[in-house]
Amino acid sequence: KLSYSGDPAVNGVSCVGKVLTLDNMNPNVRKVEYAVRGPIVQRAMQIERELKQGVKKPFTEVIKANIGDAHAMGQKPITFFRQVLALCSYPELLEDNNFPEDAKKRAQRILDSCGGHSIGAYSTSQGIECVRQDVARYIERRDGGIPSNPDNIYLSTGASDAIVTILKLLTCGEGHTRTGVMIPIPQYPLYSATVADQGAVQISYYLDEDRCWSLDVQELRRALDAAKQHCNPRVLCIINPGNPTGQVQSRQCIEDVIRFAKEEHLFLMADEVYQDNVYAEGSKFHSFKKVLFDMGPEYSSTVEMASFHSTSKCYMGECGFRGGYMEVINMDPEVKAQLTKLVSVRLCPPVPGQALLDLVVNPPQPDEPSYTSFMKERTDVLAALAEKARLTEEIFNTVPGITCNPVQGAMYTFPRITLPQKAIIKAKEEGQEPDMFYCMRLLEEKGICLVPGSGFGQKEGTFHFRMTILPPTDKLKIVLERICEFHQWFTQEFS
Repeated sequence: KLSYSGDPAVNGVSCVGKVLTLDNMNPNVRKVEYAVRGPIVQRAMQIERELKQGVKKPFTEVIKANIGDAHAMGQKPITFFRQVLALCSYPELLEDNNFPEDAKKRAQRILDSCGGHSIGAYSTSQGIECVRQDVARYIERRDGGIPSNPDNIYLSTGASDAIVTILKLLTCGEGHTRTGVMIPIPQYPLYSATVADQGAVQISYYLDEDRCWSLDVQELRRALDAAKQHCNPRVLCIINPGNPTGQVQSRQCIEDVIRFAKEEHLFLMADEVYQDNVYAEGSKFHSFKKVLFDMGPEYSSTVEMASFHSTSKCYMGECGFRGGYMEVINMDPEVKAQLTKLVSVRLCPPVPGQALLDLVVNPPQPDEPSYTSFMKERTDVLAALAEKARLTEEIFNTVPGITCNPVQGAMYTFPRITLPQKAIIKAKEEGQEPDMFYCMRLLEEKGICLVPGSGFGQKEGTFHFRMTILPPTDKLKIVLERICEFHQWFTQEFS
């Protein structure tokens, strides 16, 4: 008996294999890796299930310090934001006297901008117009009056979506002409994953760990010159404040980077999602756009750039709403039309995320009833993060074999760990990177989930892990204590 394909069938069922297999699927997808939610996180979830089933472990809970998810770590939402979102979601509450008038006004303005006065309706593909106007005004205030055009603002599904979209626009060519994308090492793995997915070429430039993860233009030039042998470098990605490294770039450094981008005719991508997360004495956030315009028309009218921001980080931590934006500068009008076409294919970013973004860029003002409580909540969150940044650096640096740079900004630390040779050999025998072996053992022994440095990239022969500083202070102290205990045990075990 034959199946319809003409191949032999067993018991009437065709023996033909799957249409889609690992061998014939998109090869670029197979190359994608995203360590932040990689194998170690899968194992952490498995251990959580085991604990629920009553399996005995040396700990009673898994503490996930692997991802910058503030609310999952116990951070409370900003009251004003949630009041307005509640009103937008259920407009009948506009009649409720428990909500402040400024929250009601914000909600009404957002609803009036939505089709059918509902955040359940699609918006325009670029984003709700009044939200884009508010984003432009926010940028102008932040940058001391430098103009921002709402037509250059694209709202997005978190910053990640906008970053992927811009990289998609920039990727072209074959072989030696294929687009090269310069990304910092260590980097947030969204970049390497997107470069792999688009079939572009990753150009790694290394941050200087000995100088608090600073960026050096000479290193950019080294990476660029080496890459020119096998691809066409077109894009320079900057993460400031840094993820996973927590550094904040100086104004001078940003000027040097902009000069380099102009000289080498590179498109600049400025990932600035941690712009409110600056803690270190003497550190200050400088937006790439402000510095670009301060450098005068020679730069501000020629350097092509996209900058990105999000509702997921800073003091908000509203990751699940997937709100974000990008501002494009000096983009060719014909390319901009193509960008608008590309985002329209996905219809629109989530409208609740757009509403939340509007509140981030247009928060309560001093003459409004919610201002005092809003400012207190915002200040408390950022002050607690600053204290946790200091505490993390201080405690890690008391342990022989752990070296931690100051956490100047963002919400992570990326300490360097010294691993015994026996542990390195054992890891290789098990087919693992040494810092993955270390982090997996830490998870099994102490219930702490971190991401190994190899998932972000690091200099050959060095080992690190990334840990978020988001857990509440009392829990963070437990995490730090357990890691320090484990490191000493691990060093003895493999010495």
